[in-house]
Amino acid sequence: MAVSAYAALLSLADFLNNVQHPARRHRLHLDVDKIQTLQEKVQLLQDFLELHSQRKSQELEVLARQITVVADVLEGIIDLHVVDQLREGSQNECHHLQATPSSFCEDIDKVIIKIDSITKELMMIKEDSSSDIQEQKPIPSQLANSSTGLPSSGKNSTMVGFDDRLLHIIDELTKDESNLRILPIVGMGGIGKTTLAQNAFNHPSIVNHFDIRIWFTISQKYNMQEILQRFLNDGKIQKNNETLPKLGERLHKKLFGRRYLIVMDDVWNTKAWDELSLFFPNNGKRSRVMMTTRMSEVAVSLGCHDPYLMSFLNEEESWNLFCEKVFGKKGCSYPELEEIGKEITKVCRGLPLAIVAISGLLANSNMQQQYWESIAKNVNSFPNSQDNDHCLKVLSLSYNYLPLHLKACFLFMSVLPEDYQIKVSELVQIWIGEGFIKSVRGKILEETANGYLEDLVARNLILIGERTVCGKLKSCSIHDLLRDLCLKEFDKEHFVRNLKVRWDNCSKWRLNNRRKYLSKICFMCCKSKNRVVNIDLPIVSVGTLSTSVASIWICDFCKTKYPNFAKLRLARVTDEFAGDKVLEPTKLRCLFLLGYSYCTFLSSSLHLLWNLKSLIVHFYDSPNNPSVLPNEIWEMPQLRHLKFRNALPPDPTATQGSTILENLQTLSGILDFRCTKEVVERIPNLKKLKIKYSSIDSEECSAFCLENLAYLHKLESLSLSILTLPCEEVPSYEMLGLGAGGHMNIAFPNSLKKLSLEGGGIPWENATVIGSLPNLEVLKLLNHAFHGPEWNPEERQFSRLKGLYIKESHLVWWRAESMHFPSLERLFLIDMAYLEEVPYEIGDIATLRSIYLERCSKSATISAKQIEAEQLSNGNELEVHAHWSNLPRWRKAFNVALFVVRLTRALYHEGISLPKQKFMLCELG
Repeated sequence: MAVSAYAALLSLADFLNNVQHPARRHRLHLDVDKIQTLQEKVQLLQDFLELHSQRKSQELEVLARQITVVADVLEGIIDLHVVDQLREGSQNECHHLQATPSSFCEDIDKVIIKIDSITKELMMIKEDSSSDIQEQKPIPSQLANSSTGLPSSGKNSTMVGFDDRLLHIIDELTKDESNLRILPIVGMGGIGKTTLAQNAFNHPSIVNHFDIRIWFTISQKYNMQEILQRFLNDGKIQKNNETLPKLGERLHKKLFGRRYLIVMDDVWNTKAWDELSLFFPNNGKRSRVMMTTRMSEVAVSLGCHDPYLMSFLNEEESWNLFCEKVFGKKGCSYPELEEIGKEITKVCRGLPLAIVAISGLLANSNMQQQYWESIAKNVNSFPNSQDNDHCLKVLSLSYNYLPLHLKACFLFMSVLPEDYQIKVSELVQIWIGEGFIKSVRGKILEETANGYLEDLVARNLILIGERTVCGKLKSCSIHDLLRDLCLKEFDKEHFVRNLKVRWDNCSKWRLNNRRKYLSKICFMCCKSKNRVVNIDLPIVSVGTLSTSVASIWICDFCKTKYPNFAKLRLARVTDEFAGDKVLEPTKLRCLFLLGYSYCTFLSSSLHLLWNLKSLIVHFYDSPNNPSVLPNEIWEMPQLRHLKFRNALPPDPTATQGSTILENLQTLSGILDFRCTKEVVERIPNLKKLKIKYSSIDSEECSAFCLENLAYLHKLESLSLSILTLPCEEVPSYEMLGLGAGGHMNIAFPNSLKKLSLEGGGIPWENATVIGSLPNLEVLKLLNHAFHGPEWNPEERQFSRLKGLYIKESHLVWWRAESMHFPSLERLFLIDMAYLEEVPYEIGDIATLRSIYLERCSKSATISAKQIEAEQLSNGNELEVHAHWSNLPRWRKAFNVALFVVRLTRALYHEGISLPKQKFMLCELG
């Protein structure tokens, strides 16, 4: 319960800090002194849980449960009080609330008394030396026991699918390097680190190579004196009070003058290395220390910047391991079971520990097909067995060893669908919305949350999906086995509640697409109303008290039965008509509105969700029929992320106040954004901006004030689209850059790291404005963002650019050298039918890793392949991917006509006249 209690306190601390803003802004009846007193008391409880999270006792469990309840109750009392006053409005506020302040204060006083009572009991437990609180011990398993000597060489150490890995480790251990060398093996729990180390340790070539071999199993809780005593005294611990320095001296003498191999298995931090390495002589005998760890930072801390990273087994290796464990040999002895066995093995996703666990279950079966089929169907929930329990126990060590602030974030991963890749940006928004992220001075919450994620990745608990060109995490997931661990742990914590609609009575409405037309129903009990809406199945909760619903409507019976409904933190609403109903639970912090038809209105009562942090609106609107945002958006200072498909921004001058949206990080999908100084001043900390313009000319451009973009000093990502295509198939004359778009008055802030431009037809010579941006790392030029047949970059520009993406351009001659893009790593060229060649000197950029071409000219593709061949012959690594698909006939004809027009114009400017003759467009093959 410590995790859920701590998460509730973090959420409450954020809530108490935020509630003071509307209190000041709207002059609400709220005792700020009491709020600050509550903040101090909440901080005290947080500190206690952080210090004693590893302790266990029944009393603490009870108190932790009380903390969770009290935190929820306190939020509810204050939130309803604030919303009630906001709803009443300024005119009737005082009259309506004459009787409420006293009752509100009484409620707060009762909560304070309860908090004081809990705090007193916690302090008594802390000071009571006879308390039954004990430090939480790691779950016992063979891999967690501190030991010395040789590792087990029994059946559990069977090496299948590790041949190449084993040869690599042996080669590293026997290299002709005289100094002592450390070889860390890093990977998640259950991936086979210890098995690999054991097989290397016992390999004949290693046995013959080293004079002495020692195996130390460290584990997360260890006693170094006992470890050394066991080794030096043949496995016995003598009670002679021999100090660690004396034991270390004995070890040093044993190793001195000999070529030794020491394995430190299951290392969790650098402390064990610091204690033990003092006694390792560096005697120039080519001695080695091999270390297994789940923690990437352990290897880095030891100065090992190139550790051996364990990867998952591929399908063939997984199948071979499975067969070895089930049948005792390669291949399946029962042909009728082979397909089922491969299906089961595939679900294990290459994790050796998972394969070993489930193969142990099947090896002891009677090899009946029906039984195997039942296991295949329930492979993620097979019956409790020693192997399965052992597997989870080993993995649970990673969870138990997590700091308290990471546990809530890790447990959240269990509510994701299996094998689901979640965008990091979305994950971070939800973590913040749930209140899992602790405020750190000098950092915004997103930075702290990304740090949490990197920490979980370094601990091999979360899998990396994709990274951006800049190396940042873009998406991530969790291994199925770790997800099972999460499910098991949050059941213990009562942390996440999966509230699902009982669809048993609704089977007659089931269709293949899982999106149906039903009468409006209560999302808890399915009792219907008369209106027809869209339902998105399944309906699953997210976080402590969150849900995904078709519309936030609940019948009176369920309101009584499920009182926690009003405490929802996150909701996904798929009913475009539910704009008013969505305001029922006022504690929402993340709101996703997902409509299936056009909806251009958002309720002006949205500001009642005063603590809302993320608003994501994905109605099927269009630039011609955009959503209209209410003016009250400017009065919601807790907003961090506003994302739309197409939305018209409200006029900030229409609001009475001048609230500054200091927390706003993302503003996306805004149409015809007028970047006036007043707007810029009210969004000073914006990091990501995505804006669109339905049409633009020189007069309109000045009204949009795009030169003021330069005053968004913290802006890191900007996407600017000019939608000037009158026809979706054939570009207009202006779109080719021959109109007024090339004269746009735009200024960019130096803070920009990512820039995407679409449309506009800016002359290539104006690209110097972008090239001079000092921090630009990614540049996307889409749909004729720049116009002209020739691009001559200037020196000392694009100095930090890592990714360049050009799509749909009529560029013919690109004259670039390595000095123009000195940091370029990836180059994408798409739909560039006129490009004569990829600049040959591009291949000389030392950092370049890949070139991707799609539907480019044949000559450009050939030149890219020549660059690849040249670099490979020089020993450099460069990958070129080229794809071509036939253009539509109308596009080919259009391209020929366009070429003739451009050639005529170019010759005309040179004073050369063409003979008057007719050009005939013929069908191109």
